[in-house]
Amino acid sequence: MDVEFRLKRLEAENLRLRRAVEELSVLNEVALAVSSTSALDEVVDLIVQKCVKHLRVEQGAVLMLDEQEAGAPLQTMVRKVQADYAGIPYRLGDQITGWMLKNQQPLAINDLAADGRFRLPPEASSVKSLLCVPLRLKGKMVGVLSVFNKRGGEEFGESDQRLLTIIAAQSAQVIESVRLYEEELKMKRIEQELDTARDIQVKLLPKGAPLIPGYDLAARSQAARQVGGDSYDFLEAGEGRVALCLADVSGKGISASLLMANVQATIRTLSLTEEGVASRLARANKLLHESTDSDKFVTMFYGQLDSRRNELVFCNAGHNPPVLVRPSGSVERLEIGGPVLGVLPSFHFQEATAALEPGSLLLIFSDGFSEAMNPRLEEFGEERLIETARLRRDRPAAETVELLFRQVLEFCGDAPQTDDMTAMVLRRVE
Repeated sequence: MDVEFRLKRLEAENLRLRRAVEELSVLNEVALAVSSTSALDEVVDLIVQKCVKHLRVEQGAVLMLDEQEAGAPLQTMVRKVQADYAGIPYRLGDQITGWMLKNQQPLAINDLAADGRFRLPPEASSVKSLLCVPLRLKGKMVGVLSVFNKRGGEEFGESDQRLLTIIAAQSAQVIESVRLYEEELKMKRIEQELDTARDIQVKLLPKGAPLIPGYDLAARSQAARQVGGDSYDFLEAGEGRVALCLADVSGKGISASLLMANVQATIRTLSLTEEGVASRLARANKLLHESTDSDKFVTMFYGQLDSRRNELVFCNAGHNPPVLVRPSGSVERLEIGGPVLGVLPSFHFQEATAALEPGSLLLIFSDGFSEAMNPRLEEFGEERLIETARLRRDRPAAETVELLFRQVLEFCGDAPQTDDMTAMVLRRVE
């Protein structure tokens, strides 16, 4: 009896060692396969493939929870199924996935139809048994690794659960690392695209201000992000006439920059016509309303300088009123025009004329200047802009523009810039 008992213990120990060797072999095979690729889809496919092979099941699946969908925790970021039979791949139902999310422990069912905890959907009729284990990363469940239907009608045992749990523990970090790596690559591609968009947007701006006899003109724009929704333009129309435009699209980023490119092309085309300033903006408004969503709009100041007559015919479409500083130091706000562009299908805009005396200065700016805030949430405000304009009437326009940017950036300090900033200065020097 003692010899027979020892033999049985020896056989059990040999069996345990064989299983341990098999498990190590499986894990080594999974590790080698996964290390041979860096693509997320391929990594998941390989993990599922090895599970199907070594656990002798018909199907396997990896579900990764999408943390960005906070309101819908059952949404999956990745789903891959590997099957070597003709059946329909089974997708875990909400009840089973919900159970895994709630309990976060292995789930083994060898007779799914008889399990009263879950109601089977019609497409799950071919699933007889399943084994699910959580994918954990730093103590947090990030997904589920599942296999279905042991071949030959066998049941899932403790060794199957142990092996799948070990594979899940090994796979979670690999999958997460690859996912983060792919997200990093995606972000780099987005950054490259944004850099390209920024270069294009910068090239769409004028290379420099035109030389206008008796006048000094300069402008600068700085986006809050890589690309922005502010723009300015100078459009020479001959016979001493130059159109000046400064526009601000609602929103920021790529969408605003795309709309601004459309606005810029529209204005450049309309500036070639012989229509009046107000008529040009009315047409621009109609075109923008037809081609943009109702929640998008554009504020714009558009004026045409006649250097022979020394006057500016202008129309203000909902933009911050530019400041015209007279030689005496008095200030006039150029407000006449109409509403923002793109909201109403049609509107009769008004235009007005401002005389430009020698020594006068016109400051056109976007609300990124006036509404810039410091860390104490205090706005830079228009009064600082007006005071700088009043004191700089005899200084070069380019110097005044640069000074305005320095002033607002010093005022904001460490507070991040939240809106695009654009400024244009026009001086009559004689």
